[in-house]
Amino acid sequence: MVEQISTLQPMESPCWSRLQSGPVARGEEPMMEQDPSVTQVTRNVLPGLDEYNPFSDSRIPLSGNVKIPDVPSTQTAIMKPAEEPPAYAQIAKEHALAQAELLKRQEELERKAAELDRREREMQGLNQQRGRKNNWPPLPENFPVGPCFYQDFSVDIPVEFQKTVKIMYYLWMFHTVTLFLNIFGCLAWFYIDATRGVDFGLSILWFLLFTPCSFVCWYRPLYGAFRSDSSFRFFVFFFVYICQFAVHVLQAAGFQRWGNCGWISSLTGLNKSIPVGIMMIIIAALFTASAVISLVMFKKVHGLYRTTGASFEKAQQEFATGMMSNKTVQTAAANAASTAATNAAQSAFKGNQM
Repeated sequence: MVEQISTLQPMESPCWSRLQSGPVARGEEPMMEQDPSVTQVTRNVLPGLDEYNPFSDSRIPLSGNVKIPDVPSTQTAIMKPAEEPPAYAQIAKEHALAQAELLKRQEELERKAAELDRREREMQGLNQQRGRKNNWPPLPENFPVGPCFYQDFSVDIPVEFQKTVKIMYYLWMFHTVTLFLNIFGCLAWFYIDATRGVDFGLSILWFLLFTPCSFVCWYRPLYGAFRSDSSFRFFVFFFVYICQFAVHVLQAAGFQRWGNCGWISSLTGLNKSIPVGIMMIIIAALFTASAVISLVMFKKVHGLYRTTGASFEKAQQEFATGMMSNKTVQTAAANAASTAATNAAQSAFKGNQM
C-alpha cells in the first residue's frame, strides 16, 4: 500500500505546473502588484535609516549622510517699534507742556476759589455771631473814642494782593513818622533862628492834616478796591495818590516857610548849626525815601489794577449805582421831584383860573 502511494504521480494540471515553475518554486519573493504609492514610499526612504536604533544612545551619530531637517525656532518674534519722527515728537512735547500749563492754571483757580469760599464763610460766621466790629485804630476799651474802621488783611484782601496792601499800609505809617520827626526838626530850626516860627507852626499843621487825610483819602480806597474789586475806588486812589506824590516831592525839596525840613532848608540850617543841620538832613532823606517808594508802589498798584479787569466804564456804573442806592441822595431826589410836581400843579391851576 505504501509503495503504491509513493509511486503515485501528482496530478498533472496546468495550474500546478505554473506554480512549480514560478518564483515560489525557485525560492524567490512573490511578485506583488505594482502600487504607485508603495513605489513612491520605497523610493523616498532616507539612506541609513535601516541603521538607526531608537533605543541606542542618542549621542551616537547616525551613519551615512542623513540630514536632520531644521526645526523652526519657537521664540516669539518681537517687532521693534518704529522711531517717532522728530516733528511728531516735538508736537507731542508741546502738547504735554500745554496740558501741564492748563492743569497748573486749573489748580490755581481751584485754590483761589477755595480761598474765596473760606473767606466768605468766615465773614458770614463773623456777621452771624458778633458782626464786623471796628478794630482800627487799636485803642483801649476805656478810651472815650472807639475804633473807626475795620481792618483785617487775611479776611478782606485776597492772598495775591495782601503783600501789596500791607506795604502801602507801612508806607503810610512811614510817612506819618516822618511828619512827626519833621516837627522836631522845625522846632530845632526855630531854636537857632527865631524867624522860622512859621515853619514850626506849619509842620504841626501838616502832621495833623496829612496823617488822617492820607489814610482816609488814598489808603482806605486802595484797601476797599482790592477787597471788593471796585473800579471806582481804584480811580479815587489814583487821583489822590498822584497829589500825595506831589506833596512828597515838595516836602523832600524843603522850600523855606513851607514847614518842611527838606534839602533846601537843611542846607540853610547847616550854616547856622551843624547838629541841627544834620538832623534836618536826616529828615530830608526820609522825605526823599518816601517819595521814591511812593512812585515804585504807584507803578506796582497800577500793574495789578490792569490785571483785575477794572475799567473807567465800570467805575461810572459803580458811581451811578452807589449814588442811586444812597439814602441821602434818594431823599434829596424825592424831595426835588415832589417840589417840582407841586410847582407844576400850582402853575397849571393858576393857568386854568386865568
